[in-house]
Amino acid sequence: VFVIQPTCNPVDRHLMELLMMIDALKRASADRITAVLPYYGYARQDRKDKPRVPISAKLVASLIERAGADRVLCMDLHAAPIQGFFDIPVDHLYAAPVLVEYFREKAFDNLMIVSPDAGGVERARAFAKRLRAPIAIIDKRREEVNVAEVMHVIGEVRDRHCLIIDDIIDTAGTLVKGAEALLASGAAAVTACATHAVLSGPAIERIQNSRLTKVIFSNSIPLKEEAQSCDRIQTLSVAPLLAQAIRSIHEATSVSGLFV
Repeated sequence: VFVIQPTCNPVDRHLMELLMMIDALKRASADRITAVLPYYGYARQDRKDKPRVPISAKLVASLIERAGADRVLCMDLHAAPIQGFFDIPVDHLYAAPVLVEYFREKAFDNLMIVSPDAGGVERARAFAKRLRAPIAIIDKRREEVNVAEVMHVIGEVRDRHCLIIDDIIDTAGTLVKGAEALLASGAAAVTACATHAVLSGPAIERIQNSRLTKVIFSNSIPLKEEAQSCDRIQTLSVAPLLAQAIRSIHEATSVSGLFV
């Protein structure tokens, strides 16, 4: 049995629904239960970054295991080591093939791939390699939670169509300030893409009022009505990617070809 449940907002409700469904299936003598999590809630709480705080990503992993899941299929974890929080098999997919194919068809002139921070350089480099484009980095200093101050752009972006690559867009503060920094450095246009559209707080308003050309997301998280009506936001379906992984798991064939 494959249980598909993105643990997005409201996270606690969706997580409890997932745990209860797994428990019900276990008690109904399901032979094998795979939890399919297009979005893994609490993924950003993967370590103790200050005293007396929980490691919520580990707790969620323990709850899913204890409920009776035999395997987990997830997409674009915020931190890859979360896979090690489980003692059951974890298949970690990436939305990159879907996003890369979209931008390859767009064939932007003078494309420049941009990492919004130093931590995202590896992700940006992978995109840049597939799209055969150079890479730039936005250096920022985060003063407090969900508030980012852009410092400067590392790389020559003048007259380039910049594509900011990220895994999650939450309040969109980093994204909008990053776009402003790129345009101030002479970029011709700025587009952004991310796997998970968390879009909390003023995120949608910020995107709508920004100078971003477009923000592309996967549909790992269902968009709010407000986001659906925003003409700057577009989603791409990762359903075929997940379907292929589910089929491979069910037929006991290799899923390694999807880990790109």
